[in-house]
Amino acid sequence: MKKIYLNLKRFDIPQCFGGINKDKENETYGSKIAGGIEKMNLSLPVTIYFQESNLLSALSSVDKVRIGCQSVHYQDVSVGGNFGAFTTFRTAKAMKGIGVTDTIIGHCEERNHLNYLNQTFGGQGDINKILNEEIKRAQEAGLDVLYCIGEKAEEQDRKYDVLRHQLEVGLAGTDLSKVTIAYEPVWAIGPGKVPPGREYIEDIAKFIKTVVNCPVVYGGGLKMENAEMIASIPEVDGGLIALTKFGADFGFTLEDFEKIVLTYEKGLKK
Repeated sequence: MKKIYLNLKRFDIPQCFGGINKDKENETYGSKIAGGIEKMNLSLPVTIYFQESNLLSALSSVDKVRIGCQSVHYQDVSVGGNFGAFTTFRTAKAMKGIGVTDTIIGHCEERNHLNYLNQTFGGQGDINKILNEEIKRAQEAGLDVLYCIGEKAEEQDRKYDVLRHQLEVGLAGTDLSKVTIAYEPVWAIGPGKVPPGREYIEDIAKFIKTVVNCPVVYGGGLKMENAEMIASIPEVDGGLIALTKFGADFGFTLEDFEKIVLTYEKGLKK
């Protein structure tokens, strides 16, 4: 089944504080987005990833749309063990306790953070092992996982090795039936970057499926310009949307989200 994911990572900070949330009623933003998508006549399942400030209002507004959180901590509580000394961290069981069903792990921005910590302390660790523990904690709590992988510009000449390592180490000992892979071409993300074409994405999706038996979605940004093209690749099982407007007026609107998904659905029927 094809799937649509929406990552609202940027939208918990109001414009007055330097963010891009234009909604003055920030505390109800989650309910407006989740409730609005719930009412759309979409044939594809949608999962939305929110920051904590919008999770509760989003969860109270939906029955069909799945609500996820922005990654989880690599440790958690256990019966007869640690009862919760995880100050400042977002544990999987805490998220499950409020009603969250999904989490996004390994996004390039999370990888950048972990790489920064790794380099600060000598650069000898493998951050995919930490992501592996996060996935395990998520699955122990009953959360489905969108696991992001992707190569940087300096890794393109060995991209298959990089992606294989991220998959094999990150998913070791996990339940693959509860995992979807999001392929992020990190080298192509950002203003002025040229996104990969159909052949490149198709090749990567085919490669991923030779390594793990999981659905693969395009995580480099599903948008109006590429929605039909992404839909035309049989090996790609959906897409991840973040911004719906680019350039000077960058941001997200429900209207544009619906247009992107409907365009993708149209492409599936061709």
